Amino acid sequence: MGDIQRLTIDGKNYILLSEEDYEDLVDVIHANKIMARVAAGEETWPHELVAELAETDSRIRTYRKYRGLTITALAAAAGISQPYLSDIETGKKTGSVDVLKRIATALSVDLDDLVV
Repeated sequence: MGDIQRLTIDGKNYILLSEEDYEDLVDVIHANKIMARVAAGEETWPHELVAELAETDSRIRTYRKYRGLTITALAAAAGISQPYLSDIETGKKTGSVDVLKRIATALSVDLDDLVV
């Protein structure tokens, strides 16, 4: 950290620091907020998963495999048939919003995570 100057203007105390030092302080504040969310249990995603999600033709399949679920287990958890889930994963069917919400819940992700 560079030079820090203390100033008093109209009876109020101020600190003058470089823009670079200010940006470093802001970065630390943001990082601390993120680390607090992680410490509170917010899930983080490994880089490999994020990269695969950017390239996949089926985000549901990608999350399903990441969660270690078979297509049969996910279909049961979402309350739909395995063939219907298979059709959604392969893009043959889109699935209603209700069904996609149930799949998202079963995968412990937000609906927004499944649709691009």
